[in-house]
Amino acid sequence: MTTGSPGPLSLDIVWGDEPIRVTNIPPRLPADSTDSHAEGVTAAGRANPSTWLPDTAWGAIARATTGAAALAVQLSPTPEEPSGLLMVENVEGATLRSAVTRVLLNELYPGPQPRTGTKVSEVSDPQVQGVTHEGRPGATVQYRYENLAHLRNHVWQTIHATLSINSYASSILTRSVTRNLITHPAEITFEDGTESIHLLVVRDGITRLASAWAVLAGHGADPTEVAYLATDALLGKATGAGTSAEPGLGQRLASGRAQWRQELRQEFHDEMAGAAPGLRAAQIAQTYVVPAQIAVGIEGHEGRALSAEDIFDDAIRSVLASVHVEFMPWDEAAKNVEVITRALKRIIQQDDPRWNTAELQAVYGLAVGRIPVADLPRTFGGATPPPGTALWRAVYLVNALTRPDLLESLKDQAKAIKGGQRMGMKGFGELLGPVIDLPWRARKKLVTKQARNAWNNGGVLVKGITEDWTPRPTDDFTELIAPAMDGDADARHTLAVAGGVALIADKLLTRNVGSSLGPTREKGGVPFRSDVHKVVEGLSQPTNELGLWTLASAANTFRGEALPQNSVPRQSLTGKEPAPSDERPYVYFKVDLGAPDRIARDADGVPVPLYEWDVVAASEPERAAQAAPAVRPPAPAPSSPGDPAFTSTSPGEVPAPTGPVAGLFSHSTEDAPPPAPVPAPRADDAPVPPSQRAAAHRRALHLGVQGARDALDHLHSLEPEVGDHTPTVPVDQLDELHKLLVGILTDVENLRRRTVETHGSAEDTPEPEESQEQEEPQAVILG
Repeated sequence: MTTGSPGPLSLDIVWGDEPIRVTNIPPRLPADSTDSHAEGVTAAGRANPSTWLPDTAWGAIARATTGAAALAVQLSPTPEEPSGLLMVENVEGATLRSAVTRVLLNELYPGPQPRTGTKVSEVSDPQVQGVTHEGRPGATVQYRYENLAHLRNHVWQTIHATLSINSYASSILTRSVTRNLITHPAEITFEDGTESIHLLVVRDGITRLASAWAVLAGHGADPTEVAYLATDALLGKATGAGTSAEPGLGQRLASGRAQWRQELRQEFHDEMAGAAPGLRAAQIAQTYVVPAQIAVGIEGHEGRALSAEDIFDDAIRSVLASVHVEFMPWDEAAKNVEVITRALKRIIQQDDPRWNTAELQAVYGLAVGRIPVADLPRTFGGATPPPGTALWRAVYLVNALTRPDLLESLKDQAKAIKGGQRMGMKGFGELLGPVIDLPWRARKKLVTKQARNAWNNGGVLVKGITEDWTPRPTDDFTELIAPAMDGDADARHTLAVAGGVALIADKLLTRNVGSSLGPTREKGGVPFRSDVHKVVEGLSQPTNELGLWTLASAANTFRGEALPQNSVPRQSLTGKEPAPSDERPYVYFKVDLGAPDRIARDADGVPVPLYEWDVVAASEPERAAQAAPAVRPPAPAPSSPGDPAFTSTSPGEVPAPTGPVAGLFSHSTEDAPPPAPVPAPRADDAPVPPSQRAAAHRRALHLGVQGARDALDHLHSLEPEVGDHTPTVPVDQLDELHKLLVGILTDVENLRRRTVETHGSAEDTPEPEESQEQEEPQAVILG
């Protein structure tokens, strides 16, 4: 270790098993900004003609920076530099001004980002709204969360999801964070009426931010621990409610963050005062502050058609897209969302007289989730406003984005952004997929990949969809069948889009490949190969009554909050019957035009479930009959809600365990007796006989194995809801569990063999069936 006087130190430490040389450890950590610093920053910001922010936003910036005096100098205008010494970036249709400074780690909140926004996540992103002042855009946005718990969960999810993908912890410990994080102030508001707060959010550099928290948490800390550490340091234990004598929520949170830093500074001071500062000193020093580029000013260019409240957020997205679409790519879904939304934004900026700018803004808001589904009737109001459902959102988005002239303009802009030369309808469908599935992707995460592949294969973009047609709102899609058969294009296209989206979203219509021709109907097979959009087109033909009924039935059945039994049937791993449910089961049924209710039934009168085979066959019945004349009869669907196979636990609902360990994993233990403890001998008691201790441990072993079984059932039931950013159990933990379980199986089998050899007799030899079951663990071990 090299120590020098008050200058920076260099330390040789070990991070896990890796020796690391850490340089530039400061002898002390920077102090927090004072009220006078905040006043100076606010005054300089007010005096700058190129910046406008509310005073609370300037306060958040001053509180976060460790160089408030230098920041005030950057903001201060001079005759030579009327806009101060701010960094200037010209993006599409706007000029963005930013200050470069160093910011305290626990004053930065991870904000929504396209990479994380397109992931299947259980916690939704906040609603985003721009902020204006006297008609001018401000360099800030408003994030609207449901409540404080929503904010906390969103922060936790973002940190956890990011670290589950990548981490720079080792590099940051060695050299600290070296590239600027792109940040800006934001106002956080809450739908439940909780007081709003102002803070700094990170829009780019989320991985660097999360990795800094990982360094602070220590080597070996998993993403869950790091996420909790960051969330507690940012939000503490504060609640939205407070007494009249207490300071406001923002001040309480700021005080909590300051107290957390004070404790960290004291820990660092104690480490540095020791004879040999070590790993903990390096962890704190390398993460306490990070470099940041803080956007503080925005100016829209002359002739720009974007509304003032959209200019700043669009400029920030332009900066992110220029980096991640061209140089450091996001995944395909994130890029596709960014491409189509930016293409739409460019068209809005052109102020083309063919389209109403306000209506284009509404389509954009609906596409990115800024306008909630519930507002659909107001956004697309008319003589008959549509129901405010996720499926109708999809219908109106497809209709709006495939208008002939607008479609060609969107494709041209998308090609310019992506750098391609051609874009057909399948390519455009690939862009649409992640936009359409926004409301339900978290609940249907198990089939999201197949659904997006179906959109890549054409989706619902059938022939004629780009013609001039208007959706026909209805509460019952079967009402549109007769008009569609009479040649009503509006009714026919409405059925094609609504029914097609439903079938794609629930994996009843996929991009079938050659291997799909082999399996049977019940195993996901299809009678013949066809592109997805060709199947939807065949189903929606005016002469195809069976196809139209299939589309209408699918649209009526669709639910955005769950998966049907057709696509992901629930399987019992323990042989337990699911608890009865009063909720109508979510299942699609095959259509029978000869039945009064149009539901196909088997010989026993049981409704027949719908499979992808039936969907493809209904698109071209004659071709299906020639391709597969002999098909095994379908498996019957459960007949009534009372039938155990018919009922299912809805997503998010964990089936209640039964049997002797019903209380082990219950959320409430008031009605469940605690498991019997294993007795242990006490010093003042007579020794417990070994046979009694063995009995107690046998029971403990039995309860433990049953408890593990129930815990695994819980994990399986939660899997459809947990976002795809990380598995319910990480691979390294599964490997550890697998090793442990194999050891237990081996020990149990060895004990069984010794017991049989020592105590076994002809009288207690099990029946052949039981003997076969008992030998199964041996097969697992030996295989």
